[in-house]
Amino acid sequence: MRIALDAMGGDQAPHVTVEGAVWAAREYGVEVALVGQEDVLTAELEKHEVSGLKLPIIHASEVIGMEDEPSSAAKAKQDSSMVVGMNLLKSGEADAFFSAGNSGGVMAAALFRLGRLPGIKRPALSALYPTTHGSCVVLDVGANTDCKPEWLLQFGVMGSAFARTVLGITDPRVGIVSNGEEEGKGSTLVKEAYQLLKNSSLNFVGNVEGKDIPAGLADVVVTDGLTGNVIIKLSEGLTKFLTGVIQKEIKSAAVTAVGGMLARPAFQRAKKVLDYTETGGVPLLGVDGVVFIGHGRSNAKAIKNGIGAAQRGAAGGMLAAIAESLAEVGL
Repeated sequence: MRIALDAMGGDQAPHVTVEGAVWAAREYGVEVALVGQEDVLTAELEKHEVSGLKLPIIHASEVIGMEDEPSSAAKAKQDSSMVVGMNLLKSGEADAFFSAGNSGGVMAAALFRLGRLPGIKRPALSALYPTTHGSCVVLDVGANTDCKPEWLLQFGVMGSAFARTVLGITDPRVGIVSNGEEEGKGSTLVKEAYQLLKNSSLNFVGNVEGKDIPAGLADVVVTDGLTGNVIIKLSEGLTKFLTGVIQKEIKSAAVTAVGGMLARPAFQRAKKVLDYTETGGVPLLGVDGVVFIGHGRSNAKAIKNGIGAAQRGAAGGMLAAIAESLAEVGL
C-alpha cells in the first residue's frame, strides 16, 4: 500500500505533514510518498528517525496555496504537489492520495487528472459527524452549493458505499436533511430527492432534522453543499463555544475547579469524540480514485490519521463498492 501525501498542503506544512507521515509509516506500516519540494522535505525528514520506513520524496516544484483560486491554480500549476500526487494515483503508482491543503484545489485537481466515476454527475465532499452511536457520514459539505435531486440520490449511494467499506456498517440507514420529519416537508429539491431515495434500493429512513443528526437516526445524511457546510461549521463553532463556557465556569470557583479535576477523564473522552484530529481526513466521493482531504489546520496527529483513513479507503475497495451500488440503483 502506497499513499501519496501532499506534503506542502496545510497551514503548518511541511513541518506537520512530514511528522505525520513518519508517524503513519511507523504505525501503519504503509509507504508514504512525500510529494513536494525536494530540498525542503529532505531537510524536514532529517529531523526524524526514519530508518526502516518507506518515505520516498517525489519532487514537485509548485504549491497550490490556500489563497489560490482552485480551478485556475490546478490548471496553471501542473508541477504542484497536488497535481503531481494525483498523477501518481492516476498512473497506479499510489493507491490513495491525501491532502490537508486547499480543498477546492484538491477537488479541481482530482476532476482534471482523475475524472469522475462512470455515471457520477458531481463528486461530493463528505464529513464524519459524531453521534450517540459513533459517527455518521454527511454529504455534501461544500463541493456543490446548488444541487439537483438526482445528485442527492448519488450522494446517498456513495455515502452508503463508504459507510459499508470503511466504517463497517452492514446496511447503512440513509436520510435527507429537511425541516420536518414527515414526507412532504422541505424544499422542492428535498421533496423531489426524497422520492428518488424512497424508490431506490438504499435503506432510506426518510427526512432527518438537524437535531436527528447527532442523535444517530441515520448513518448517511445527504444534503446540498450549502446546507451541509452550514451544519458542519455551526457544529464546530458551537462545540468551541460550549467548551469555552464549561472551562470558564469550572475555573470560576474552588468547588467547581475541584469537581472539574475529578471529571477530567470524562471531559477528555468527550473531547476525543469531538476532535477532528481523531478522524484526520474524509473522502472526496465520486472521483475515479481514492482521495481524502484533511482540515487546513491539521496537526501531525491529524495527518497521521488522515493517511490511515486513506489507507482504509483503498484497502476496503471503496471505488468498487460505489460502482456496484450505482449499478444496483440503476445509475
